[in-house]
Amino acid sequence: MATVANIIFSLIMGIFMSLIITLAISFVRVGAHENFFWIWFDIWSIAYPVAIICILIFRPFASKMTAMILIKLNSLLK
Repeated sequence: MATVANIIFSLIMGIFMSLIITLAISFVRVGAHENFFWIWFDIWSIAYPVAIICILIFRPFASKMTAMILIKLNSLLK
């Protein structure tokens, strides 16, 4: 369910995640091109909305998977 907290989290996490990933990939693919920041911004403007949608969709699943893994790890460590 998309609560206000989940939407805010998705917006913030989406900014950080998409900025860093598109920066790294753009630099590897384009290099230190004179228009690098414009190219990067163009790529980021597409990646940011996609990141938000993915976080909203996959966060509940990732949280459940994390909980299951932690339960299994705790049972193994006892």
